[in-house]
Amino acid sequence: QVQLVESGGGLVQPGGSLRLSCAASGSIFNINYMGWYRQTPGKQRELVATVRSGGTTNYADSVKGRFTISRDNAKNTVNLQMNSLKPEDTAVYYCNAVVTIAVGTLVTRNYWGQGTQVTVSS
Repeated sequence: QVQLVESGGGLVQPGGSLRLSCAASGSIFNINYMGWYRQTPGKQRELVATVRSGGTTNYADSVKGRFTISRDNAKNTVNLQMNSLKPEDTAVYYCNAVVTIAVGTLVTRNYWGQGTQVTVSS
């Protein structure tokens, strides 16, 4: 009942910047939490950054000071501005949202986007 569509991945040189965007659509009553995770082959998916509906943010230590997460509650979107990118930031980035939907009653579920590849290489 909810779709998350990501955009903005690609190839960038070390030190460069990229901006990821994620738009949520569907039978949304409220989005409690949105965030970005990333995964590389053979490793577990890891948290990058999250933002709550009230604006509270949380970042992985590895991206603090370089990445900024922002959210537009009116548009149900979340963005991740990534600066000073490093080769170790290379991964598939996934949008995540904890959404309350109205399906006769209110139900809260966890949703994932399809992922977007970010490659940092010279």
